[in-house]
Amino acid sequence: MAITSSSSDTLLSSLIPPKPDGNSITGTTSDRKNEGGAVFVLESKGNWWHAGFHLTTAIVGPSILALPYVFRGLGWILGFVCLTVMGVVTFYSYYLMSKVLELCENQGRRHIRFRELASDVLGSGGMFYFVIFIQTAINTGITIGTILLSADSIKILYSNIVPDGTLELYHFIMMVTFVMILLSQLPSFHSLRHINFGSLLLSLANTTVVVGACIHAGSSKNAPPKDYSLDPKQSTRTFDAFTSVSIIASIFGNGIFPEIQATMAPPATGKMVKGLLMCYTVIVLTFYSTSVSGYWAFGSQSDSNVLRNLLPDDGPALAPTWVMGLIVIFVILQLLAIGLVYSQVAYEIMETQSANVKEGMYSKRNLIPRLLLRSLYMIVCAFVAAMLPFFGDINGVVGAIGFIPLDFILPMLMYNMTHKLTKSSLTYWINMGIMVVFTGAGIMGTFSSVRKLVIDAISGDVVD
Repeated sequence: MAITSSSSDTLLSSLIPPKPDGNSITGTTSDRKNEGGAVFVLESKGNWWHAGFHLTTAIVGPSILALPYVFRGLGWILGFVCLTVMGVVTFYSYYLMSKVLELCENQGRRHIRFRELASDVLGSGGMFYFVIFIQTAINTGITIGTILLSADSIKILYSNIVPDGTLELYHFIMMVTFVMILLSQLPSFHSLRHINFGSLLLSLANTTVVVGACIHAGSSKNAPPKDYSLDPKQSTRTFDAFTSVSIIASIFGNGIFPEIQATMAPPATGKMVKGLLMCYTVIVLTFYSTSVSGYWAFGSQSDSNVLRNLLPDDGPALAPTWVMGLIVIFVILQLLAIGLVYSQVAYEIMETQSANVKEGMYSKRNLIPRLLLRSLYMIVCAFVAAMLPFFGDINGVVGAIGFIPLDFILPMLMYNMTHKLTKSSLTYWINMGIMVVFTGAGIMGTFSSVRKLVIDAISGDVVD
């Protein structure tokens, strides 16, 4: 059936926030009482600690197992400096974004979506499409990655228990997808609070076990020689450094901060800062201990996933089997929670179109579309994961491109505009400096990540 002009206009008007009303910086937001995505998926019923659970799950995950590899590309001193600077800058960035959201809320415009916040504050419909494109790319990519990594982790566990087993990776992808389809039926972001609290506890438990395993491996008789030297070639060292910076940015990024703050019951004033403090307490405990123990144990041989160092292909395992099994189980459970968190934006978009808020969240009218659409979304993500088993490397490039503008540039720009900072303000220049530095780092990091992907593809490491 052909799409008429009037039908396409109706579809667009349901997604695009209205134009600013007499103010090029801050405008009005649409009435959300009839939007299923807002009323159902982004229902605002939580407390600050629930937002802390969501934020911690979005940031602190199995990706921190790459931190020893980050130090491999930077060395001890620069590694600590970059990790600390990135932590301080991201905390500052999220703090500024929370203040922008609070200011808009106090002016009568409570934003629950990143895309409508950016469009309203910057007064640009193009910014709406930019944010929704980047968010969709990141969130879908992470969902695909979590399905693939979960399946791969189960396969590792299966191969150790049943060395001659016949099950292949795609079998485990099907299993994980079935579980994700079941969990995806939890109707709202707020309904994930208990799962995300469990994910927070798992991040602490997993870090404790990984750190213990690295210390055990580094102290064993089969430990690799302690070599912390960087690549002797200057150009390679430079590319490795930018790749490491882009990895740290991806690990610290989340790209869904407004949606997480939207889960809190209004007013949100001051609440999100408490959630941030909770999250960054966990970050300090997990990021530094994993980085130090892994890089100390494996040095210049640190892999992009430290578990591969603990369980090398060409030598004896450097950690007990039961320890590796425990780590893999923790990783799988965390990945399931992460996949659910990053799927919420897609669900909100779908249910803005499909749900009828005049009927209940659990009514037959809304249950059936939710079941079909969310199941289809997970099946498509699983299909891509099965077709592209090297997607994790591509996802790193997507992360470098996407997280930096959403988490390091837009918050600074929006704060400068909403708070009307002048060029005589120190905060204005700090924010501008961060924007310029991270724009450059994002460009170089993207180039370095693509270069690394091409080199790995040629050498065959991507497929592994």
